[in-house]
Amino acid sequence: MPLAVYVLGLSVFCIGTSEFMVSGLLPELASDLAVSIPDAGLLISGYALGVVVGGPVLTLATLRVPRKTALAGLLGLFIVGQTIGALASGYAMLMTGRVVAALAQGAFFGVGSVVAVELAGPQRRGRALAIMFSGLTVATVLGVPAGTVLGQYGGWRTSFWVVDALAVLALLGVLLLVPRLAPPRHVGVRAEFGAFRRPRVWVALATSMLTQAAVFCCFSYLAPLFTDVSGFPQGAVSPLLMLFGVGCFAGNLIGGRFADRHLQATLYAGTTAMAVVLALLSVLSHDKWATVVAVAAFGVAAFSINPALQAQVMREAGDAPTLATTTNTSAFNVGNTLGPWLGGLAISAGLGFTAPAWLGALLAVAGLGAALVAGVLRRGESADSDERSAAVRG
Repeated sequence: MPLAVYVLGLSVFCIGTSEFMVSGLLPELASDLAVSIPDAGLLISGYALGVVVGGPVLTLATLRVPRKTALAGLLGLFIVGQTIGALASGYAMLMTGRVVAALAQGAFFGVGSVVAVELAGPQRRGRALAIMFSGLTVATVLGVPAGTVLGQYGGWRTSFWVVDALAVLALLGVLLLVPRLAPPRHVGVRAEFGAFRRPRVWVALATSMLTQAAVFCCFSYLAPLFTDVSGFPQGAVSPLLMLFGVGCFAGNLIGGRFADRHLQATLYAGTTAMAVVLALLSVLSHDKWATVVAVAAFGVAAFSINPALQAQVMREAGDAPTLATTTNTSAFNVGNTLGPWLGGLAISAGLGFTAPAWLGALLAVAGLGAALVAGVLRRGESADSDERSAAVRG
């Protein structure tokens, strides 16, 4: 695999760490900025909004730009936002920095996905995407806990500066190692939007949204599940979350390998496994050992489908994949927002801390339904194409 693909993975690691580490720094941020913890929590929502809105806009703005230049520019924008955050003298300035950094994420993921596949070749599409997006799983396993520890002992600005420094290193890697690829064939803004006329693209985006909602519906409330239901001490929460992260890393690599050969089957198997594991977790979470096994299996199942979700959207978008791939990142973030909200509603309704697990299982079943619809639509179109070819030959 070309070294440049791993550089893209480092870039994704920096972006993913910046996105998620704020959740572990909320007390420090709230205290230093003299705001409430709920107000500090809006820094997470502001980032997600920046991804959803900024991704498609910046993707359209860079369609005519050489992809290496676009990657460097987007990573530079992320560094600017991260620096504004590190230097922030108040809440408003920090929110501004978060939004600026977030604007780059969706477009970088979209352009980077296309570049990774082009560098690796279509036969290794799934593995290239798995390596690039393993940056997110490593961010979950190492980046976020490390950022939290740095922030607790050295101040939250230290965490921002360290991520900033790593992002500068990633930018140098992009400039030095990503080759100057042939300029992308400009299919035009109309063609990029034209991809959304295909029902299969929308079904693929719905699959991404529903499966990510399933993941984060449960993941967001694992800590109280561990302590209040399974009976683990507070000190066991971090190791258990790291176990989930290790499962995510393994699942991402496994899913990337299988997605190259059996993309649709990988989606079916992964979403089915996730629904089953979450259902079992909701039932067996009173047993410590069953919880440990289920959490590891949850990580494997949850991230085994990620390369296939990204590859599916690229495949269905055809010759205009950049905007659709970026929009898939927005779909992920919609799911990341929807899932915790639904899980919180279930807990507030008095259904207990196991409710997000079985609700996540239901969302996974809905994601499986969307994946099955995509498969049916694809087979139907293939059959129509075969009939047309036969008619021409006849």
